[in-house]
Amino acid sequence: MPCYRLTLAYDGTDFAGWQAQSAASGARTVQGVLEQALSRLAGGERVVVVGAGRTDAGVHALGQVASFRLEREMAAGALARALNGLLPPDLRVRDAAPAPAGFDARRSALSKLYRYELDTGPVRLPQRRRVAGHVPWRLDEAGVAEAAALFLGRRDFAATASSGGSATSTVRTITRSEAVFSDGPGAGRVLTYEVEASGFLRKMVRSLVGGLVAVGRGQRTVADLRRALEAGDRRLWPPPAEAHGLTLVRVDYEPQVLA
Repeated sequence: MPCYRLTLAYDGTDFAGWQAQSAASGARTVQGVLEQALSRLAGGERVVVVGAGRTDAGVHALGQVASFRLEREMAAGALARALNGLLPPDLRVRDAAPAPAGFDARRSALSKLYRYELDTGPVRLPQRRRVAGHVPWRLDEAGVAEAAALFLGRRDFAATASSGGSATSTVRTITRSEAVFSDGPGAGRVLTYEVEASGFLRKMVRSLVGGLVAVGRGQRTVADLRRALEAGDRRLWPPPAEAHGLTLVRVDYEPQVLA
């Protein structure tokens, strides 16, 4: 059967995450909605979709990648148009392409880039509530930048992982960890945090942002975060940031994997 690769964008607000759940749960998931649309193109047969990142409930995507096999051979452009005609407005196919037989959106991924937007200031703007986290405090920008630099490199990130994940190892390599502040649309400042790694643990990015906020508020020092990472103890780490400020921006692959 032909193999295909999709690049997806979605507003995660009304989804219970990426991963399909049992029909009895009634949960609306990105994978579930996409598989329902593909089933219509496959004459009612189930089409199993693999996603590069299992985003949590409320998390968005600009560049999620999905792979699947479809008995029906379709031109990439026609496949994208057909799916967008079947999908709800909060999920869209940005690009479709044929993929080699061994391509797997998750296992073949080289790295993933996530972005978190956090508004600061006394009032949360209604227009930003679906796409940005919010804290009412002013953050120490130099402290936040120092904490972000701490995360770079290969280390055990067990302290930032939430329970329920399926990872066999908690060691990850972060190649980019940048915190930038800018003037916000309201009275406060906006923290934009971008982090890129070979892979992430469950709720790891939101936990990293929680660490940045704790240092920015003065609740923790960078040394405190370092000790928590070295101990690998989740109880020593600050709580994770809200889900809806997080976006999966891009998934990268080796060129030969896509050929």
